[in-house]
Amino acid sequence: MLGGSGRRGPSRGREAVRDRRRNDRTGAAVLPSMTTIGLIGSGHIGSTVARLAVNAGHDVVLSNSRGPETLADLVDELGEHARAATAAEAAEAGEIVVVTIPLKNYRQVPVEPLRGKVVIDTNNYYPQRDGHIAELDEESTTTAEMLQAHLPDSHVVKAFNNIYFGHLLELARPADSPERSVLAIAGDDDDAKQTVTGFLDSIGYDAYDVGPLAEGWRYQRDTAAYATLYDGGDGSTWPPTQPRQVTADFLQEKLAEAKRYRDM
Repeated sequence: MLGGSGRRGPSRGREAVRDRRRNDRTGAAVLPSMTTIGLIGSGHIGSTVARLAVNAGHDVVLSNSRGPETLADLVDELGEHARAATAAEAAEAGEIVVVTIPLKNYRQVPVEPLRGKVVIDTNNYYPQRDGHIAELDEESTTTAEMLQAHLPDSHVVKAFNNIYFGHLLELARPADSPERSVLAIAGDDDDAKQTVTGFLDSIGYDAYDVGPLAEGWRYQRDTAAYATLYDGGDGSTWPPTQPRQVTADFLQEKLAEAKRYRDM
């Protein structure tokens, strides 16, 4: 069973990252069409994941904090494979559930309907939005480990948190494309990571296994492997406008450069 103690494993350096097992194109089975993806949160990242999922043949069940009726336009745009629901209903319906809400609200994620399920965590810590969280300021845990502690019987995988939503949509490519990009994932359950790898494959991305949830800090806010990784511009403007392909080797290089906030 997955842990949720918030304890961090030993800090790892460049050689450890270089030795990580890559999930890109390792033969993980693509999920069958019509897998249902539940979304708790339907903002920029959530709605983009929903678009990619519908385009890949999945059903999506969307939710937000304001109620299903506020998602009518998005559901109409996505078509017959999308519907709106409450967060609890989206959690119940999803075979994979994406949690993509402000971190300060993570304790509102329903626990019971997510038992035994794969949960993708897209959260980042922004103190100016979330308020200061002592454990994250001290770097004694990570955002995904906090969600895992809240969902002790679920299988949390960190993904989608280090890419701008516009780039996420524009960089998706078929499996045989030489222009395909890779996305970082981290998690404590290998089967859950294989499930997420299959989902990413279906929506147009390879996956790179960074390791356990504790290693998710390597691609959190303001690290070398954060959102500018996928920005082909000069980095002087936000939002960025020029997406660029990110290969496994390039991601690996940036993950190895990661520094703790206290060392920046």
